[in-house]
Amino acid sequence: MTTGTIGERTPPASAALSRYLVLDLTRVRSGPTCVRQLADWGADVIKIEAPHDDAEMGGPRAGADFQNLHRNKRSLTLNLKSEAGMRVFRQLADKADVIVENFRPDVKTRLGIDYETLSATNPGLVYASISGFGQDGPLATRPGFDQIAQGMGGLMSITGEPGQGPMRVGIPIADLCAGIFAAQGILVALLERQASGRGQWVQTSLLQAQVFMLDFQAARYLMDGEIAGQAGNDHPTVIPTGVFVTSDGHMNIAVAGEVIWQRFAKAMGREDWITDPRFADAEGRSENRAALNAGIVEITATAPTAHWIETLTEAGVPAGEINDIGGTFANPQVRHLGMAAPMHSHERGDTHAVSQPIRMSRTQATLTAPPPKAGEHTDTILTALGYDEAAIDKMREDGAI
Repeated sequence: MTTGTIGERTPPASAALSRYLVLDLTRVRSGPTCVRQLADWGADVIKIEAPHDDAEMGGPRAGADFQNLHRNKRSLTLNLKSEAGMRVFRQLADKADVIVENFRPDVKTRLGIDYETLSATNPGLVYASISGFGQDGPLATRPGFDQIAQGMGGLMSITGEPGQGPMRVGIPIADLCAGIFAAQGILVALLERQASGRGQWVQTSLLQAQVFMLDFQAARYLMDGEIAGQAGNDHPTVIPTGVFVTSDGHMNIAVAGEVIWQRFAKAMGREDWITDPRFADAEGRSENRAALNAGIVEITATAPTAHWIETLTEAGVPAGEINDIGGTFANPQVRHLGMAAPMHSHERGDTHAVSQPIRMSRTQATLTAPPPKAGEHTDTILTALGYDEAAIDKMREDGAI
């Protein structure tokens, strides 16, 4: 079994995965999102980059996107199209616990770095592939992109206001979820390896991730034949739940179930709604949603958001302000949870990145290293593999590193 690290590294970001060596062949967003999960929990991640390649999606190395995605990693520049570069890669692949890639499905086979080839000499290897539409099938060779997956996976058909056409969501949710699911698959495979001693090929795609994230809307179709449409800010099945005008802006209110409905009606000073035949049960509230929403706004528009949040929270009814991103990070609970983690970047100096959303009682994820400079750890890694200074200089002259 493989398990180990290569050469000296900064203190791991966490003890949880510190014994695992991960080779990162990914670009754009889904792959780096996957590897960030492993790096933040302590894996020794070596980001393999082509020499003199500044074409990373998300802007330059100093850009906020790159900085947020690539912390807690080391960088090795390697030309996989050169004989010397491939030799180094195969040495690393034989020692690696995990390799993550998000090339088009045919690229890795053409380069000779596919799972079948690498696992022949490293049977414990966990090899993760993220693609647009899957590793095989009629659409496997299509180029993938988050918004394409949002559309093909049904999300855009249920997002936005009715009658205004399909709408993408404001984050690359297919990319992000594919990356997180790939990380989950890797962890499952590593756990299974403890019993079998063998690695395996982990596969997911933007399309699979997006379809899975349809969740209850997908279940409504698969089980009941219901095809959901756009509902704007109104929850499709939990009523009244949506966005309501206040005297100083807007707020969210979520009224789920009969007990909370009765609490809500009392808090609004409208106990008569409880027995009103239009609103007395869930079916009535669904059929008369427009009238109920209008009645709610007549009340909420008379006082500021803070008043209603306090009133409804006291009554046990879920309610909350609607923040922009600045307001989100200024929120006292977000600050308490530490979702903005301090980081000292090579390119930007003191800054912050988004921290992990998981807390554990004994093991934490931290930011111990900023995104590496391109090739920052090349010499250290090659020296640990047994290359001397002259050999490293020669590879650099030949463009292999």
